[in-house]
Amino acid sequence: MFKKILIANRGEIACRVIRACREMRIETVAVYSDVDSDALHVRMADEAYNIGPAPSSESYLRGEKIVEVALKAGAEAIHPGYGFLSENAEFVRKVQKAGLTFIGPPPEAMEAMGGKISARKIAIAAGVPVVPGTTEPIDSYEEAEKTAGSFGYPVMLKASAGGGGKGMRLVEAASQLKSALATAQSEALASFGDDAVYIEKAIVRPRHIEIQIFSDGHGNHTYLAERECSIQRRHQKVIEEAPSPINSAELRKAMGECAVMVAKAVDYVGAGTVEFLVSDIDHSFYFLEMNTRLQVEHPVTELVTGIDLVREQIRVAAGEPLSFTQDEVKVVGHAIECRIYAEDPSNNFLPSPGTITRLRIPQGPGVRDDGGVYEGVEVSIHYDPMISKFAVLGRDRAEAIDRMRRALAEYEIVGIKTTLPFFRAVMDDDEFQSGKLDTGFISRFMERRKETEPDRSALDLAIVAAALAASKQRADSAASADVARSRPSRWAMSGRLASRDNL
Repeated sequence: MFKKILIANRGEIACRVIRACREMRIETVAVYSDVDSDALHVRMADEAYNIGPAPSSESYLRGEKIVEVALKAGAEAIHPGYGFLSENAEFVRKVQKAGLTFIGPPPEAMEAMGGKISARKIAIAAGVPVVPGTTEPIDSYEEAEKTAGSFGYPVMLKASAGGGGKGMRLVEAASQLKSALATAQSEALASFGDDAVYIEKAIVRPRHIEIQIFSDGHGNHTYLAERECSIQRRHQKVIEEAPSPINSAELRKAMGECAVMVAKAVDYVGAGTVEFLVSDIDHSFYFLEMNTRLQVEHPVTELVTGIDLVREQIRVAAGEPLSFTQDEVKVVGHAIECRIYAEDPSNNFLPSPGTITRLRIPQGPGVRDDGGVYEGVEVSIHYDPMISKFAVLGRDRAEAIDRMRRALAEYEIVGIKTTLPFFRAVMDDDEFQSGKLDTGFISRFMERRKETEPDRSALDLAIVAAALAASKQRADSAASADVARSRPSRWAMSGRLASRDNL
């Protein structure tokens, strides 16, 4: 087993890896930028090294510098977390060339699944169902028009090298296709340096359900149940569940076996996630893509299976076989995760950087907070605004929702705006509680909120009217009191006369 590991990341995921290493009695090395010198992961690690200025391109994305620090610190392996260099095949090769171990899949598997078109081809060859669409980039508007017409609208345009919704456009009618294609290609080029775009049939009211897979270097491939990730904003997940509210044992087995087929097709090693679109109507499922890394939502899988995925990543990277077999994977209970972001939900979820002046983290049965901040720390504008993966476990979905409602009511973050109010409202939403989820949930939820909230101008007028009425009432009361003080009451006069008579 490794004696020292460098974590090539920051924030809550760096803290998560450090905690796993500490349990395994492995020393940790942190890296940090100029603005992260007081970050929690820096305080937690056994050693920490500055790797450059705030911009990630000058710090956390400097692969050569990170390898240099690992060698200097005497680390034997590098854990990339997620984001940054976690799916960068060239970085993996640099790590390996330096004689270090990369805690993740081989670079060849990354490259095979890194492009959406190549991933679709591999899935098709493996016999995994995919959404009807092209297996080559669209060369022209005329080709796109012909292809979309053969599928029937709506269709989806997607950047081949993309992710996170960049270079993606939903086209609901032929009249929208030309401008949508130009926009998707332009955005893909700006984001990924590649304007390749493909087209596929859009699934109406799709659910986004993914399968956690795990493979080792001894030929063992397993799946660890599914996660429901349909609640998204700007194509980024914000609430995840395990298991999915709609999944039966049969559907889980079918999707899991397809996910393993994909892993075997690329000789996968380590933790990975195979994502599917699932029809909310007939529960048919289609391969979407594969993420060759640990996912943000991994805590819900850990909670319902009892398997520490980060610990397992480290063991497999060290050459050990998986500590469990497929038959030993059991799903017990129901877990829900809310990604706590430094964002303002009332202002289109825009980032809200600043200093956390007060922090109160919930406790109690079945509550887990994978956080990366502390009271007094500054949340920087330079990086992803997620500050915590907050999860709960219940015996069933109803209990998990009740537990999350209670815990969110206790969660207090002051000094910045966060997504906490949004999550509290979602937990009370009838549609969410019923489990009727799809990728359009948030837009419908926000519309419902608008309809139930009073008109702002009418509310402002009502507040002004109430204030004027209260002011008038206070003035009238004060005037009455002044009159009373200047003219003694009949009872007071009677008392005085009586006293004078007694004299």
